[in-house]
Amino acid sequence: MKKEKKDNINVLILSAGRRVELINCFKRAKERLKLKGNIIAADASELAPALYFADINEIVPRISDGDAYIKAIVDICRNFKVSLVVPTIDTELLLLSERKEEIEATGAKVLISDKNVTKICRDKKNTQRFLEEHGFLAPHMLSPMELSNPSGLAYPLFIKPRDGSSSINAFQVHNEEELEVYLKLIENPIVQEYIEGTEYTIDAFLDFESRLITVVPRVRIATRSGEIAKGVIRKDRDIMEEVKKLMAALKPIGHITVQCKKTRKGIEFIEINPRFGGGAPMSIMAGADSCENLYRLLLGEELKYNEMFRENLTFLRFDQSIMLNEDMKREYEYEGSYF
Repeated sequence: MKKEKKDNINVLILSAGRRVELINCFKRAKERLKLKGNIIAADASELAPALYFADINEIVPRISDGDAYIKAIVDICRNFKVSLVVPTIDTELLLLSERKEEIEATGAKVLISDKNVTKICRDKKNTQRFLEEHGFLAPHMLSPMELSNPSGLAYPLFIKPRDGSSSINAFQVHNEEELEVYLKLIENPIVQEYIEGTEYTIDAFLDFESRLITVVPRVRIATRSGEIAKGVIRKDRDIMEEVKKLMAALKPIGHITVQCKKTRKGIEFIEINPRFGGGAPMSIMAGADSCENLYRLLLGEELKYNEMFRENLTFLRFDQSIMLNEDMKREYEYEGSYF
């Protein structure tokens, strides 16, 4: 298909936070394709580091403000002629899926899956039900009846919030006493069996019609605050084929992050997050470039499934500081040293 002519493709990254890598990936893809346009970063805090790596930054209300948050997004889309809106955190997904039409009336495309898909992914009980109904393996979720007899349970277990994110309040439970404490601490918890196995995060990318384009498994060597800190790209055929089946059943769009463990039983799925995960730049840099794919889709290109990414690449993520001057502007030079 011929490319659609566009003067500018402006991309809005929501809840930019620490997503410096993702913003830089969009910038590199834009430069590689020789496109014009801006990367706009939005966040509720002016201390979000990623704001200062974008071409334009905007401060918006908190997601919990609902109407005010959506109005701010609509205003940004209109003011900057945004082509694509990219969410990055779980807590905004349902709101965006419910208010998608309002935002897209500006001419922007919101990178959000159907509301039903989002509800499946955001509620861990819905996720469990979906996996079981479609024949996928998942850790057993304990029923209220099973939890009523904690002394008779096989430990360790795993507990997490039903609508949790970033591994907040997610714990391995070693005994009855710990279970009692965590059940009081965590709001709307779910309790599962704890499964042993090699943990993988899979980055999948689907076009706007839910056609699968790439599937990239990576071994989670180390994590920090729920995000991968060290990982290795693997073309694990078993996992890739199972994720293909999962995406065909779920039918999301855009970049999807799937977590699973390869156990004695097989591939057991843990979570499905319908957004860019923190470690997505690993798969992007390995050759499965979701940012470039998005630009190409916006240009009207048709993409085909491919496995043209490199494997056995090891990624080590690290922190870096930037300096803001008295006017809260990023400074690139200080005493002869470049930041």
